[in-house]
Amino acid sequence: MDNLLDKLKEDTRYQEGMTGCINCGTCTAVCPAAAVSDYDPREIVDTVQNADEETLRELLSSDQIWRCGECLSCKTRCPRGNTPCYIIQALRALSIESGLFAQSKEGLKQKELVKTIGKHMLEHGYCVYFDALNTTDFPEQGPVWDWVMENRFSILERLGCSYKQNRAGALRNIPQESMDDLNAIFRETGALERFRKIEEQ
Repeated sequence: MDNLLDKLKEDTRYQEGMTGCINCGTCTAVCPAAAVSDYDPREIVDTVQNADEETLRELLSSDQIWRCGECLSCKTRCPRGNTPCYIIQALRALSIESGLFAQSKEGLKQKELVKTIGKHMLEHGYCVYFDALNTTDFPEQGPVWDWVMENRFSILERLGCSYKQNRAGALRNIPQESMDDLNAIFRETGALERFRKIEEQ
């Protein structure tokens, strides 16, 4: 990918999120992720605003852009109307598109998210699909979870869930029409293409 900065500027999230940073640090002060990690939205916005191609490449290859929780606290407080979160979203998309995410430990975690959350949404309509929670992949669930899974039909019925049923309620089967709509949204927004690129790395 030749000019990363030009590509970044094509993203609507960048266009809406960047109005001109004055480096005041308000976004970092209100950011929950900055409070618990080395994430600094002010620094990222400043880096992008400096428009240096090599520094942008380093940013796209780093762990920094994957620490944002996308809570949008930054949007509500910026005195200049910037939205660092939108800029982060655009950077993440570009990092995936350019393949630079694979140079980052945090970026590589996107593979697991595609295999779990992404797959669950597209195949079942749920971010976290109940049947996929097992103690092999998620040992932190502990041995009680094995018992829950063995007795899930009776437990979930007692809890009033609509597990595996075609009616309203929690854990119901999602109608095929809704699944088709969901897949169309992922296709039109470019998410399916990003999933493909992540899996190819």
